[in-house]
Amino acid sequence: MAGAGGRYPRLMPDTAPLTRPIAAGIVTALVGFTSSFAVVLTGLAAVGATPDQAASGLLALSLTMGTVCIVLAMRHRMPITVAWSTPGAALLAATTAGSWPAAVGAFLIVATLILLTALVPRIGALIAAIPPSIAQAMLAGVLLPLCIAPVSGLVENPWGVVPVVATWLLFSRVAPRWAVPAAFVAAAVVVVVGLAESGTPLDPALLLPRFELTAPVLTVEAAIGLALPLFIVTMASQNVPGVAVMRSFGYEVPWRSSMLVTGVGSALSAPAGGHAINLAAISAALAAAPDADPDPSRRWVAGVSTGVTYLVLGGGSAVFAALALLAPTAVIPAVAGLALLGAFGLAVQQAIDDPGERVPAVVTFLVAASGVAPLGISAAFWALIAGLLVRGVLHLGRR
Repeated sequence: MAGAGGRYPRLMPDTAPLTRPIAAGIVTALVGFTSSFAVVLTGLAAVGATPDQAASGLLALSLTMGTVCIVLAMRHRMPITVAWSTPGAALLAATTAGSWPAAVGAFLIVATLILLTALVPRIGALIAAIPPSIAQAMLAGVLLPLCIAPVSGLVENPWGVVPVVATWLLFSRVAPRWAVPAAFVAAAVVVVVGLAESGTPLDPALLLPRFELTAPVLTVEAAIGLALPLFIVTMASQNVPGVAVMRSFGYEVPWRSSMLVTGVGSALSAPAGGHAINLAAISAALAAAPDADPDPSRRWVAGVSTGVTYLVLGGGSAVFAALALLAPTAVIPAVAGLALLGAFGLAVQQAIDDPGERVPAVVTFLVAASGVAPLGISAAFWALIAGLLVRGVLHLGRR
C-alpha cells in the first residue's frame, strides 16, 4: 500500500480540499497535548524543576515536537507524528534525580542514546532483547502510584476532584477520545472558580511563554537510575509501538531518519527542561488512519498540521503551567492519573499475558511500584535488574 517516499495510487484528484487531513492533525495535537501535559508537569516537578523550569520544559517540548512533525512529514510524505514521552514523564514522577541539573544531564544522555540508536543498530537490538513482559511490568509499576492519585484525591479534596472524575467518566461513555481533555477542562473550571472565590490576583507574567536554561550536571546516579530507564521506556513504549501503528496503516517509518531527528530535538530541548520526544504511538492513528483522508498519499498533510498545532499550543504552554500551579490540592494529580489509566491497563495486560513470564513480570512490577532507591538509584532500574535476574534463574537450562 505504501512505500518510502510516499508513492501511492491516487484515490482522488489533487485539487480535492485538504480540510480533512488538516482537521485530523489539529485533533491529533489537541488530544495528545491536553491528555498528558499534566503528566509532563508532574514529572518535571518531581525531579526538581521549579514552576518556571517546568513551564520552560513544556514550551521546549511543544516547539521541538511541532518542528520535528513538520520536518518528518514533509521530508517523507507520510503522516509521521511526534509526541513527548508520556510514559517517560510518568517515570520522572516516580524517580529521584538528586537535583534538577542532574535531571537535565540525564535528559541529554537519553537524547544521545536515541541518536546512537540511529547510528548503531546494535543498540536497538539490545532494547529489543529485553522481554516485553519485563519492560511493560516496569512501566506498570511506575504508573501505579500516579494512577492511584484520583482515588486519594477524592478523599483529600472531593469538591475539586469529583467534578474532574465525573466529567472523565461521562466522556468515557459518550466520547472516549475526549475524556481526558474534558477532564482537564473541568479542572480548569475548578481552578478559575477557586481563584474567583478567593480573590487571589493573577500575575500576568505567569501567562507569558518563557525559556529557562539549566546547565546539565552528569552524575552516575541520574545516568543509571533515570537516564537508562527513561531511554528504555521511551523506546519500548513509544518508538517501537509507534512504528508498528504506522505499519498497520501501510506506512514504513524511516527508522534511522526518525531517530536522528527526534534525538536532535530531544538534545535541543533538554537544557530548557524537555525530557524526551519520540514517535507518537496511540495518537499516531488519528493522523494515519483512513479517517484522516481516504487517499493515503495525502495524509502527510495531517502530520504537518499536527506540527503547526503543537507550535501554537507551545505559545500557550505558560497558561497550562499556570493552571497547574494555581490548581487546588489533588486536582492536577487526578487529571494526570486519569490520563494514564489506559497506559497502565495496557502495560499490566502485556506484562502478564504470557504465563511463562508472569512471575518475573510480577517481581518487576512490585519492585518498580515500591519506590525503593538503594544507592540513590531509582526503583525503575532495580525493577529491571530484579525481573531479569528472576527470569534468568527460572529459565536456566531451558531452550
